[in-house]
Amino acid sequence: MPGQDARATSKVVPEAEALRGIWLTRGKDGRLTAFVAGDGGLRRWTEDRPGGPGWGTPDDVPTPRLTHLSVTQNADAYVHLVGRREQKVAGGDVAVDIVHAIQYQTGRPTSAWNPLGTPHKEAHRGGALGAPVTVVSRPGELHIAVRDGDGGMRLLREKPGGKWGVWGVLHGKHVKGEPAVVALSSGCVTVLAATDEGALHWEQAEPSGRWGGSERLGITLRPGSLAALETAPGRATYYGTDPAGGVVAFRADAGPMPLGGAPGDGAQAVIRTVLDGFDCTVLAHRGANGCAVVGVGVTEKEGDGVWWSDTGVPCLTTPALMHDARGRVVMAVAGADGAPRVARQTDGPGLSFEQWREL
Repeated sequence: MPGQDARATSKVVPEAEALRGIWLTRGKDGRLTAFVAGDGGLRRWTEDRPGGPGWGTPDDVPTPRLTHLSVTQNADAYVHLVGRREQKVAGGDVAVDIVHAIQYQTGRPTSAWNPLGTPHKEAHRGGALGAPVTVVSRPGELHIAVRDGDGGMRLLREKPGGKWGVWGVLHGKHVKGEPAVVALSSGCVTVLAATDEGALHWEQAEPSGRWGGSERLGITLRPGSLAALETAPGRATYYGTDPAGGVVAFRADAGPMPLGGAPGDGAQAVIRTVLDGFDCTVLAHRGANGCAVVGVGVTEKEGDGVWWSDTGVPCLTTPALMHDARGRVVMAVAGADGAPRVARQTDGPGLSFEQWREL
């Protein structure tokens, strides 16, 4: 069992958070899958054929009592589902741990959920465990980053053979909200976290190797707003919401660059795509008015501006972005009623979307 304890329990029974969110994945057969969380647990819609436009009827993914979920894929398009679980145990306690399941093929059942424990033995610390964020590195290692109960950053790794390590410590403190984690083409992984004093940045010294010390960046970001994207070989750009309420982008070797926008709560969804021959970055967030907002700018040329467009479509959480089998950008939201809606890029110039389709 990785970690120090299979679960941490607390005598104080908190009001459990309801799992919310929408995630898009693309299988090896090219078909997209939309995972949507709601009051009934996790539901899954799959494209009828690569590139759509039709989607099949939904099915349920058996899910333990999760408060948060992170979804990522490896080079074989296996979908890794990593969640933070709360469950009541004897005596009215609440047990908290991290669990993991895999979808090996599009539309097929997921594996059983494997408990991964927590970094803590003490109940009051384990109960304060944050939400996991996951990536798979180029060497094929699944990385799980999570804020621990003391406000530090912990990392758990699964090697390609399926063997789990132990919870490692990334030195730093006062971490707030979910980190941003990105796997670089160099084979290394980087982590960014918001703190009371600014932001902390960590990067692996070499693929599958040790981590360097934390680097404090002179930027303050709203907790829970972070996202990251590789924008040049071996280099990540990070995105977040500044205290004034606008979107900013920055790199470890460059100061913050304001991008405009008026995001509400939650993080950015980010993806690179080619538009009219230019390498562009597409961002999407839940706006302050509760509707999905999308922005487009030339990658690593933020100074030239980002063009924002309010879709007018209500969403509960951060939208999801993915390329379909034809390379078109697909945007998905969980509507105010919890129902998933998707819009697909048109074939015209720039970035525009077809009419939204409710699944």
